[in-house]
Amino acid sequence: MFDMSRFSLQGKVAIVTGGGRGIGKGIAEGFAKVGAKVVITSRKLNDLEATAAEIRGAGGDCTALQSHLGKLEEINKMVGAVADKFGRIDILVNNAGASPAIADVLNTDERIWETTINLNLRGTYFMSQAAARIMKNQGGGRIINIASVDAYKAEQGVSIYSISKAGVLMVTKAFAKDLAPYNILVNAICPGPIRSKMMDSHWIHLTPEEAEKEIAAAAKATRLGRFGYPEDIAGAAIYLASDAASYTTGAEILIDGGLLL
Repeated sequence: MFDMSRFSLQGKVAIVTGGGRGIGKGIAEGFAKVGAKVVITSRKLNDLEATAAEIRGAGGDCTALQSHLGKLEEINKMVGAVADKFGRIDILVNNAGASPAIADVLNTDERIWETTINLNLRGTYFMSQAAARIMKNQGGGRIINIASVDAYKAEQGVSIYSISKAGVLMVTKAFAKDLAPYNILVNAICPGPIRSKMMDSHWIHLTPEEAEKEIAAAAKATRLGRFGYPEDIAGAAIYLASDAASYTTGAEILIDGGLLL
């Protein structure tokens, strides 16, 4: 008989990057509810502290730790601080990402490329590397990368974001293959349209009337006819972080409301 306790994260230590809001916050809340000790990190300390306080107020264990994940020295410092405090790192969720700047391929400048690729792709790679070194020494762990439905289709006006998220899928496969002998499982979640501050940045350049029309059209484009919410992603993250996913690595879970159908 299947044991539901396999979904528990009781006593596990989890890092969620970009955990102060949006999808990262939803995952951090979900992890805490199933027993994990959660560390949330990003550049914006105010968001982190507010989310950590909410999670602790609901009975969870959450620590806010500020870091800039576009800088390798800060990645190593933050991962080292978590390992020193808790003695281990069981789960890493690479959720932090740069908001897509609206510009077509003829008008995208180098600054947008560097900012987006540095955080979304380089940050994911080296954050995974730093955590995996600790996971290897402790006998295993889980890495979950948050990619995007845009990894499968180029979205007009955000080419570099789409490119970076397609790269995240290959980072997932490369790490899954190299780390399998160390019992480190690496998987990706590819969200579709999820209501968050990042998603709303798609329409910040429009008038309120234009934005309302675009939002309605985007929701209608999914087969379910609506947007998702951060908690829709949290369930998949809990599965991938838990013992229930002990035979899952190199996988991509698409959660897009049927957008690609």
